[in-house]
Amino acid sequence: MIPILNASAQSGYSLELNVKTQPTEKITVNETGIGLTFFRNIDSKNKITNTIKYKNIGINYSLENYDLQNSLNQFTSFGNDFELSHQLTGETKLNLEINPIVNFENNFGISDVSILGGLEVNHSFNPTNSINIGIKRMSIFGKPEILPTFSFHHQINQNSFVNVGFPNSTFSYSNSTRNSFSVTNSFDGNFHNLDRPRVLDDLNTATKVSFSQMTSALEYERNMDSNWFVSLKGGYEFNKKYNLTNNSGDSKFDFNISNGYIFNIGIKYKH
Repeated sequence: MIPILNASAQSGYSLELNVKTQPTEKITVNETGIGLTFFRNIDSKNKITNTIKYKNIGINYSLENYDLQNSLNQFTSFGNDFELSHQLTGETKLNLEINPIVNFENNFGISDVSILGGLEVNHSFNPTNSINIGIKRMSIFGKPEILPTFSFHHQINQNSFVNVGFPNSTFSYSNSTRNSFSVTNSFDGNFHNLDRPRVLDDLNTATKVSFSQMTSALEYERNMDSNWFVSLKGGYEFNKKYNLTNNSGDSKFDFNISNGYIFNIGIKYKH
């Protein structure tokens, strides 16, 4: 279950807390995270957003006795996601993202720092249709790599819209000002450096762990009043992977983690 608290203020900041559990047949992944976001409109054409994130991942090996489980049960991540949005013309906007991130097992070192981010261009054809194209360095498949991003947004009517693309897609419908329903599909992943290399056999040595999955989910959000929101989310994670890899991201040991369900209960405060 994933309780989420989100608080935002007119002064230009938001706070988000989350606790997440992903149970599978063999291994359960637990995540605890916090994010603090500051945003500011510099002028009519420029906006900056900065998010500081912390995440802790705990691993429970429930059904199989892995030889490495006593030393591979906790990973930590710190990141700073800086975004600059610049309105080039009335229809076209440029988005720049710089995301330095630190992923490690228990002990932090300078080699644990990675730089992610990239550029995207958003163009509006008319009030109901727009397209977003870019290129980013991301870790959605469990290792840092440069990938294209794409999405097409269509406002079906006043109550619904669809956003189709990679790595995220959404269909949203609201039957009133207080209720909204969403179907989402997303790719997500991350990697963490190990404190020391793990020698698996004479030919294979691992220096990192990687996680990745594709998640399809249905979400319901209820607006309790002007500030408080309650959401319920349920879905399934496909192609779920947890591997030990070398510095190049090549898999050296596969835990063969099974696919599994994801459940979410959320509470948000907006101001």
